[in-house]
Amino acid sequence: MKKTIVLETDYMTLGQVLKEVDVISSGGAAKWYLAENSVFVDGELENRRGRKLYAGMMLEIPEEGTFFMVKKGEAVDETE
Repeated sequence: MKKTIVLETDYMTLGQVLKEVDVISSGGAAKWYLAENSVFVDGELENRRGRKLYAGMMLEIPEEGTFFMVKKGEAVDETE
């Protein structure tokens, strides 16, 4: 399932996004989660919780879905 994350600032870190989409309950759990699970940013395996995600980037979390980063105010089409 494709979902959209609206960025209020220029970027969010991977750890912040994991918390935002309720994959983890606290920011401190991000390091553990990334060590135990595969997460892909723009198709590449990523394990850094501080990785900055900007508008236009895609995050794939197996078992959770695919997330697209968009800037606040950009048109969002979630019909795909």
